[in-house]
Amino acid sequence: MNEEKYNSQIEKMANLLMKDGVSMDEQDSEKLQKYKDQTMSDCDMSEDNALKLVYEALLYLKLKNSDGTDPIQKGDQFGAGFS
Repeated sequence: MNEEKYNSQIEKMANLLMKDGVSMDEQDSEKLQKYKDQTMSDCDMSEDNALKLVYEALLYLKLKNSDGTDPIQKGDQFGAGFS
């Protein structure tokens, strides 16, 4: 899948997660199963790649809804350990 289509799929998944009221911090794979299955069906992806896309959609939502803080300066809030 090319980058443009992948990014479009992330945005589509982010919109679905937001519509369903899923927390941007959700990590429970059972709660995310529906979205992983949807991604596998829509994009013909492996289970691991589909789950990765769902997590990227959650990160996208978190960044989109942040207060404009530079994620590199406050990486711990996003689960990233930048050094």
